[in-house]
Amino acid sequence: MKKQDILKGSIILMVSAVVAKGFGALFKIPLTNLLGGVGMSYFSCAYSIFLPVYALTVTGLSSAVARMTAQSAALGMYGNIRRIRRTALLMFSAVGIIGSAAVCLLAYPFSLLSTGGSEAVPAVMMIAPAVLFGCITAVERGYYEGMSNMYPTALSQAAEGAVKVAAGLWLCGFVNANGSRIMAYFPSVTDIRALSAAAGILGVSLSSLGSVIFFAVLALMSRRPVGGGEPVESRRHIARELAATALPVGVSAVVTNLTAIVDMWTMIACISHFGCKTAAPPAVAEADPPDFVYGSFAGIALTVFNLVPSVTNMLGKGALPGVTAAWAEGSRSALEAGTSQALVTAAALSVPSAFGLGVLAPEVLHMLFPFQSDEVEICINALRLLMPGMVCLCLSYPVFSLLQAVGKPSAPLKVMLMGTVLKLAGNLALVPLMGADGAAVSTSLCYAAILAASLVLYVRTTGAALPVSPLLKVLYAGAMCGGGAYLAAGICERAGVSGTVSAFIAIAAGAGLYFASLTLLSLRKTKRAATA
Repeated sequence: MKKQDILKGSIILMVSAVVAKGFGALFKIPLTNLLGGVGMSYFSCAYSIFLPVYALTVTGLSSAVARMTAQSAALGMYGNIRRIRRTALLMFSAVGIIGSAAVCLLAYPFSLLSTGGSEAVPAVMMIAPAVLFGCITAVERGYYEGMSNMYPTALSQAAEGAVKVAAGLWLCGFVNANGSRIMAYFPSVTDIRALSAAAGILGVSLSSLGSVIFFAVLALMSRRPVGGGEPVESRRHIARELAATALPVGVSAVVTNLTAIVDMWTMIACISHFGCKTAAPPAVAEADPPDFVYGSFAGIALTVFNLVPSVTNMLGKGALPGVTAAWAEGSRSALEAGTSQALVTAAALSVPSAFGLGVLAPEVLHMLFPFQSDEVEICINALRLLMPGMVCLCLSYPVFSLLQAVGKPSAPLKVMLMGTVLKLAGNLALVPLMGADGAAVSTSLCYAAILAASLVLYVRTTGAALPVSPLLKVLYAGAMCGGGAYLAAGICERAGVSGTVSAFIAIAAGAGLYFASLTLLSLRKTKRAATA
């Protein structure tokens, strides 16, 4: 079994996350054109019931299996690893069947509440099997990640994305092209868009099935570890530990979605009651500013805000096996090395991104959303205020995985609940005064508090020293990145260079200064070490 160190494993997973995001865009944008607004409402309805069930049953599963596998691998107990894998597959296949059944049973009442009718029922039914397939895939990914082999996870994500694009778009297009013939088989359905949405979302379930098939083929082709004696843990003990590790992480994933719900409820309510502090564009009706401001903030500012964390989230997965092994072996040096790699890599990606997006917020937003100029104007300052929170969120993800690796799986849940309460209080206090900017400030405060609390818990648990000096160097290089981008953008503006070209030049200048600064700081450290 080929193993990778923490940095290599994290890079593999981050590249796979970027590829998965690319497939997601290739799927979602054409699908929106095929379905239109009404069809996408059926599609979104299915996703809105699927995601909480999926998060609860699947999210913490791969981490739980990876942690237990890595722990046994560090001690050479391969017989125990085989039992962990089999027990997890049996246990969570049952959980997946229950989750899929729950989605099916809730299809009609949820559709009735969301759309006022049964049009979304076919789409909900089509996505239900993805819960079962997701549970099986999560176990297999956790097994390989625990063995410090991230390639199967990366390749399965790529296979999943490719199947989703090919199957989802083809099925949706086929239903659109043969609407009358297909409607004859579904006399109770009155809107062809409901069947088109169901066909598109069936691609999601088929992509999950594709991932299961990938791991089945991999199991036939690969050689499993042999030896390591008989299993030392009972199936009951393994099942209890899996549940104790996976359930808090799953609940934490559900809690993570609460910040979006807090924004939806508080922003609309506060702006409706206290008014909008930012003048709405003339095209917005008098009664629409609350929805307009919230929709702009959630659809534009938060979309850009979440781009980098979705990639750095994979750093925690890459760090988990190595840190788990170091903790099991009692190796403090290996523990601190793993901690440093995860945190510094997350900072190296997020800090320059935050400085760059903060400086170039107008150029980047107008480039990404050229047809929503009114919405962009509301989001420019909000995006800048979100950037400290983005860095804190990017660093929090690996810390959550580190806490799981050292036997604190419930800690992220407690920390996230605390952060959600702070987010709610911040929105209630700041949105009436600052509008969307207030929601941005409360988001940054929320994730700063989450990061601080997580780091305190981790240091108290492990006694590990944090990599303060490397993080400060990244912060300095990030500031140079922002300064270079600002100067380049100013020069381009005075020279009359167009917005998109100016943005690319400024990004290139900032990136160049960032890497130059990091290189000079590294050379200085090397020179000092050589002198000493």
